[in-house]
Amino acid sequence: MRSLLTFLGLKAIRLVTLLAAISAISFVLVSASPIDPIQAYVGADMMRVSPEQRQQIAEHWGLDKPPAERFANWGTALLQGDLGTSMIYRRPVAEVIGERFAGSLALMFAAWLLSGLLGFAAGSLAAMKKDTWIDRLIQWYCYTLASTPAFWMGLLLLLLFGVWLGWFPVALGVPAGVLAQEVTWSDRIQHMILPALTLSIVGISNIALHTRQKLLDVLASDYVLFARARGERGFRLFRRHGLRNIALPALSLQFTAFSELFGGAVLAEQVFSYPGLGQATVEAGLRGDVPLLLGIVLFSALFVFTGNLIADLLYRLVDPRIREGRAL
Repeated sequence: MRSLLTFLGLKAIRLVTLLAAISAISFVLVSASPIDPIQAYVGADMMRVSPEQRQQIAEHWGLDKPPAERFANWGTALLQGDLGTSMIYRRPVAEVIGERFAGSLALMFAAWLLSGLLGFAAGSLAAMKKDTWIDRLIQWYCYTLASTPAFWMGLLLLLLFGVWLGWFPVALGVPAGVLAQEVTWSDRIQHMILPALTLSIVGISNIALHTRQKLLDVLASDYVLFARARGERGFRLFRRHGLRNIALPALSLQFTAFSELFGGAVLAEQVFSYPGLGQATVEAGLRGDVPLLLGIVLFSALFVFTGNLIADLLYRLVDPRIREGRAL
């Protein structure tokens, strides 16, 4: 118990340090951006805005102050639990992130679950059918998709299933022109299928290749050779000796893929115009919404850190040597 508390304490210190470093670096990069936040805020009416009005807008959003002072003010507000107000949506950043993340969470969870199940099944099948055409086909599929960008796969699926076949909607998270109270769950699921399929297809590779190699190591062990000598074959051998040895490591690896999942969601949401956190990230970057962009950066770092923390905890459960080493 004491080793677990020490482990969590060290993780908390790393999280605080990570968030502080990310905040400073992100603010410097945003401040160096060539995008004029006032021009992006005003938009097409920029020619009608007088210098006095421009000055008032800068004063209202604190853009007339030096970068160091703006960062200090933002950091002080952050310590008090205030992420600021979004320049695009004119709403608190926390509300925008919460609303947009609700849409992204369903998409990412569906893709995470689908990629994990398909990748685990494909990797297990490839290992059980080692050196056959099935194994070679699965490996070719994984190595090909490992270098495939999510946006390219999204465009391909959009053309095939959305435009040519017309099986799924081509964009948005709900049908266009339909009142919010009239949107059904089936409508939402139908609009989510293509983005989720895009993320899951790209995310299969890592878990499949890892599972294949892990299962091959298990199948080459002495106790599996002894089980084969007793007549165990096929699915029975896999269920009794392979499944329990590869399931938790595969699940741990899947949790560490949160960063790739989040990054892929940003691109997929842009391709399908899906109203999630990824689309809000791109809008904040292109329109110079510094409070919203910094809030999303901190939230995404916390999201990825949580996935890595869960993976570390699972590894501690799987391998007692890790617990003993950390306890020392």
